[in-house]
Amino acid sequence: MEQSLENYDAFRGEDLFRERGNLVGAGRCGGKAKGIAYSYAALSDTPLEEKIGFPDLTIVLSTEIFRDYIDQNSLSGLYDDDDWPGVRRQIADSELPPAITAELDNILDRFDAIGAPPLAVRSSSLMEDSIALAFAGKYQTCFSPNCGPKSNRLAVLGDCVRSVFASVFNPSARAYREKHGKNHRDEAIAVIIQSLSGKNHGSFFYPELAGTLFSRVFRRPNPRIKKEDGLMRLCFGMGTRSVDRCAARVFYLTNPSLLPAGNLPEQIVEASQESFDYIDRASCDFASGSLAEFSRFLRKEHKNYSAYVQYYADDILYSTFGEPEGPSRPIFSFPELHLRERGLFELSRELLRHMEEVSGIPVDIEFAYETSPEKSFRLLQLRPLAAYEEMSRVEIPETPSEKIIFQSDRMVSNGLLENTRYLVYVNAETYKNQWDPSAAARAIGDLNRKLEGTRYILAGPGRWGSRNPALGVPVLYAQICNCGCLVEISVPELNFSPELSYGTHFFLDMDSDGTLYLPVFSKQKKNKINTGWLDSAPYQTGDHPSVRLYKGNFSAYLDGELETGIIVAAG
Repeated sequence: MEQSLENYDAFRGEDLFRERGNLVGAGRCGGKAKGIAYSYAALSDTPLEEKIGFPDLTIVLSTEIFRDYIDQNSLSGLYDDDDWPGVRRQIADSELPPAITAELDNILDRFDAIGAPPLAVRSSSLMEDSIALAFAGKYQTCFSPNCGPKSNRLAVLGDCVRSVFASVFNPSARAYREKHGKNHRDEAIAVIIQSLSGKNHGSFFYPELAGTLFSRVFRRPNPRIKKEDGLMRLCFGMGTRSVDRCAARVFYLTNPSLLPAGNLPEQIVEASQESFDYIDRASCDFASGSLAEFSRFLRKEHKNYSAYVQYYADDILYSTFGEPEGPSRPIFSFPELHLRERGLFELSRELLRHMEEVSGIPVDIEFAYETSPEKSFRLLQLRPLAAYEEMSRVEIPETPSEKIIFQSDRMVSNGLLENTRYLVYVNAETYKNQWDPSAAARAIGDLNRKLEGTRYILAGPGRWGSRNPALGVPVLYAQICNCGCLVEISVPELNFSPELSYGTHFFLDMDSDGTLYLPVFSKQKKNKINTGWLDSAPYQTGDHPSVRLYKGNFSAYLDGELETGIIVAAG
């Protein structure tokens, strides 16, 4: 396959998959599959070829399969249907055409020939992962444990494929296309069926480490980090936690000892992973387990356990060689990973540098890594990294203290949003006391629709879009897509804390949308939450009592050089 690698946009991923007999249908392979094919080609005949592996088998159902499914089930009207529950019901009631089911049966035979590993069924749409837009996390990824009788495995695989097909029509995907001027009917989706990378540990299957790599750092915690330095976001177990708004360890590749969340034990704990994801082959299910529950098992299974885990007690972090007496809290803080696994960091820098030089664009790579019995790096996906265009230096105007609603000194990039008429704020105590996270998210979504075009400011406790509503309001992209500046507020007494999660799908959305971000840490120097103003200024209550709408004249000033950001009320 002879293709130029210099123009990523023009590269045809279909050619490689077709040559290897791994493309089903005559359509396109979509964005994610193109990234995998491009990686194969870009690493071929280079010194990196022997150092970088790939999943054992990757098969792509082209966009022709999706279009056949839509046509044969008369589902083209779904493109214009914004009733998501109704759309899901129609998909659930439809059937895959017999020809597609026969192809899936043959595909299972091919995976059986390599040991019947668990499977990842991923989206690969025409619009997904373009150079200009992220489309990160908008479409479905489904996992199949791939165990039990073949008839059961075939049914699960078929459900996964339909789930990916259905995700073309979900509200967040629709909102993202609309915001960026894309026609819904121009979208079609291919499906990647990929063997999961990892190992069996008893009845549990998972990679030892998994994560994402970024060749550029568009949102920096301080001026010491340069855009070109590169970043790794890492978790133990399956990589789901490295892209979702779950705690994971962030390493800046030129300064891996730097802790972006802070150096204090409580700050490290707040930012650290405490559970991990795996495939349970015994129960044939995707599962999550807590480190506290699995610590003895993991200590026996992994010789690098001490490089991954620390114990927290009495506001002190202990190594695994000096565990505290009495109750303690184990966390995946990876305190010695950059010292024990220097090769991983060197290889990551080399890979990012090579891929960016060849393609001419910043890149985002997902990977899995095993430390034993021999080092094993597997590239799972490559995508163009949608760039965040940071503004030039923003000077913060002199502002009376009483007019500053929020102030922060961390994760501040240069940014300016002036004279927006609306501030939406979620009161943490009311959110907890009137517990209905879904209703709070819907209330915000309702205001988001009404405020379209205003670039309003949205502020609330903890992590916007968290999978765990106890850590923040579980909004979807479609429910906050019109905001121009997002503020995350720590409320330690209620267990709310921002997570500086550059590298998650959530942050990639903000990058491509040009959304400003400000994390505010209460009771920390140079941070401020003006509760006096928030409680005394007039506001309207949304459909959930915790959601407040303030009308006025608001501005956000973020100075990345001085590492200071403020949200102010004029007048």
